[in-house]
Amino acid sequence: MEIEQTLILVKPDGVQRGLIGEIISRYERKGLKLIGLKLLQLPLVKAEELYAIHKEQPFYDRLIEFMTSTPIVAMAVEGKNAIKLARLINGVTDPLESAPGSIRGDYSTDITYNLVHASDCLENAKSELAILFSPEELC
Repeated sequence: MEIEQTLILVKPDGVQRGLIGEIISRYERKGLKLIGLKLLQLPLVKAEELYAIHKEQPFYDRLIEFMTSTPIVAMAVEGKNAIKLARLINGVTDPLESAPGSIRGDYSTDITYNLVHASDCLENAKSELAILFSPEELC
């Protein structure tokens, strides 16, 4: 398997709850290498670009408002099977269905405020990374 790169976001609720270190450490302990990291207030235009796939969904406006409400942490990680591993570490979107041991299973109780985002496929990982990181920002 080729080394993959993927985007992970610690959403506003994860930042506000002081879970940044705990969340980052879970990816690192699984063997994913941190190659980019930034704390930022997500600009509206970037949030709309990241979540364009959900534009027609009833939760879209609420999602955009949430993601731009307070700072987030954007991470670029790489490793073998990085995309699948990151999503496994996160747990399923609905924390009530997430396994204990996953980030959402351990720390989240709400499908909207579910702490983390991770790219779902290689194509989306590449485009999402490009939205938040320039090539020069990745080590």
